[in-house]
Amino acid sequence: MLRFFRYTPSLVLGAIVLACSPPSKEQDSAIEPPVAEKVTKELVANGNTRVDNYYWMKLSDAQKNADEKDEQTKKVIDYLNAENNYLAASLKHIEPLQEKIYNEIVGRIKQTDESVPYKDNGYWYYTRYDQGQEYPIYCRKKGTLEAAEEILLNVNEMATGHGYYAIQGLTVSEDNSLLAYAEDSISRRRYTVYIKDLRTGKIVDTPISNTEGNVTWANDNKTFFYVRKDSSTLRSRWIVKHKLGTAPTADQIVSEEKDETFYTGIYKTKSRKYLVIWAGSTLTNYYQILDANTPDGKFREFSPRERGLEYTIDHFGDRFYVVTNLDAQNFRLMETPVNKTEKVNWKEKIAQRKDTLLEGLEIFKNYLVLSERANANTLLCIIDQRTGNKHYLDFGEPAYSVSSSINMEFDTDLIRYGYTSLTTPSSTYDYDMNTKERKLLKQQEVVGGYNPEDYETERVWAIARDGTKVPISIVYKRGIKKDGKNPALLYGYGSYGISMNASFSATRLSLLDRGFVYAIAHIRGGQELGRQWYDDGKLFKKKNTFTDFIDCAEFLIGKKYTNPEKLFAAGGSAGGLLMGAVVNMRPDLFKGVIAAVPFVDVVTTMLDRDIPLTTGEFDEWGNPEQLESYLYMLEYSPYDQVKAQNYPNMLVTTGLHDSQVQYWEPAKWVAKLRDMKTDHNMLLLRTNMETGHGGTTGRFKVYLETAQEYAFMIDLAGIRE
Repeated sequence: MLRFFRYTPSLVLGAIVLACSPPSKEQDSAIEPPVAEKVTKELVANGNTRVDNYYWMKLSDAQKNADEKDEQTKKVIDYLNAENNYLAASLKHIEPLQEKIYNEIVGRIKQTDESVPYKDNGYWYYTRYDQGQEYPIYCRKKGTLEAAEEILLNVNEMATGHGYYAIQGLTVSEDNSLLAYAEDSISRRRYTVYIKDLRTGKIVDTPISNTEGNVTWANDNKTFFYVRKDSSTLRSRWIVKHKLGTAPTADQIVSEEKDETFYTGIYKTKSRKYLVIWAGSTLTNYYQILDANTPDGKFREFSPRERGLEYTIDHFGDRFYVVTNLDAQNFRLMETPVNKTEKVNWKEKIAQRKDTLLEGLEIFKNYLVLSERANANTLLCIIDQRTGNKHYLDFGEPAYSVSSSINMEFDTDLIRYGYTSLTTPSSTYDYDMNTKERKLLKQQEVVGGYNPEDYETERVWAIARDGTKVPISIVYKRGIKKDGKNPALLYGYGSYGISMNASFSATRLSLLDRGFVYAIAHIRGGQELGRQWYDDGKLFKKKNTFTDFIDCAEFLIGKKYTNPEKLFAAGGSAGGLLMGAVVNMRPDLFKGVIAAVPFVDVVTTMLDRDIPLTTGEFDEWGNPEQLESYLYMLEYSPYDQVKAQNYPNMLVTTGLHDSQVQYWEPAKWVAKLRDMKTDHNMLLLRTNMETGHGGTTGRFKVYLETAQEYAFMIDLAGIRE
């Protein structure tokens, strides 16, 4: 739904962190970069004409996938391959370092591993990995963990022969006999749904293509609902009902989202009582509900759709709980009877707070657990519904992340949660809300040994140019000197209200152990400091996102964590837009910049309603069909603002099948940069010809690219091993 690089900050580093040494004179003369042809294309909007010399790089899905390639397709593919060849030749000198780093990263991974089991409807479910295998094995045991293992899916077998392979949406029917799952082998977010009979191990029913990938079972064990996508825009548009044993062509559409700025989906409440159809845009939510025991009934409106009204719902007993922004910028908790769900009947249970954002809710019989955010950290607040008493969990670190995990039961005093920080590996706990005792169930093992005491983490605050305090989370090897000589990486995102949490990365140790400082800039556009933090970084305040990042970079330099000859910046997707904007504005601050799947051709993309995601994001960026928005977006759009100036060393990545940021945005951007920039720094484009927005699949395979990227940056920092 979002132009969002869907990795945790630690994994983002693994996927996008790199830079490169400027080529030597010998390299420069021997390795010539590709030069893209210029074909003038005039783009007219709002009485303004822009010239795009590289518009010809845009291919349709049909052109990319056709057996016989037309002339334009061949021209584009040849260009992308030429860029890949140039990248490989330019990086030949760091291949030994790349191999060393790859072995380090993979060597830290516990090859044979297993998730913490959770109980659901009489079965224990867990995921495990076998020695040397790239993909997970999904399993369950009946009744007790001592029971025989039942393998639901072995994705290693299923992925054989595929360059890209992803499974999602595993959902078991209420009688525990049928498994629904969805696969994507192209990386275009168009999933095919399959039904597996867990009693026989055979695929039953007819596969259903062009879905969002998630299935919701009714309680009759023969009816399920799925989301059908619009084939052109890939927007989730229809909620469809399917009966086992019938052809997909006979499936019934139960809801169509006609507003092209909305997406839609369906889920079942934790209570298993209600099926819930949701529709959402950037600023508005809407729900319809139906008793899950009567799947042939008619869904009823929860409350009339109202622009600007955002909320989530969940059910327990005789009421629905509602987390909403109704007269509450930072959201509040309300409740309403199951038979009177319209907004007029909502009653406040917990008021909004100025300094705390209410992000979510976990319901238990005797307790409510609030997921909150304050001072750039996540919080868990436990409320005893019998007494009204509340308490917060204390974690004792300045920068961390905590979230509710899988909690399927209502009648329990235990909540399971996940915890991590920049120095604490991902950990799973059970917490007794009555006795306040916590039990560590599992902590990510770093093979070869890891001591968190060897590293230091900080939360500091930069002062932005308008006086706003911007938080930065920092980690580094204990003992480094703040003398301005350290290499450093500053990561940022700053869009969609997505907050960048401080989390652990075993991969990142290959940087920290070589003296790097790693920092996350919690810039406006996220929600680290509440909803106002998001509102102040979008639409006509979007430039705050870019200037905040620049001011954080200057803070790190001013406090002598690093210097411009050792400072790198990285971001992906909307964070790639951030990278594009800051290198246009302040290229002198950075030695190298990594832009992964970057959203850089903002105006052209947002004017094209046929491209996936465009119309649903007018409330984030603005609608450039309106003159005021057009002119503002034009002022920061990285592709439009490329100029004749020096730029840092840059590596730009994309995937040919990316549906969230189409490959031609970064490809055109690199071509224009190469034509206009005045420096001799390295500019590289890497196109993965098999993948999309999320990059390579596979537990180990992904780190081949990571190792190359780390080697680039380490080499540029002047570190040779």
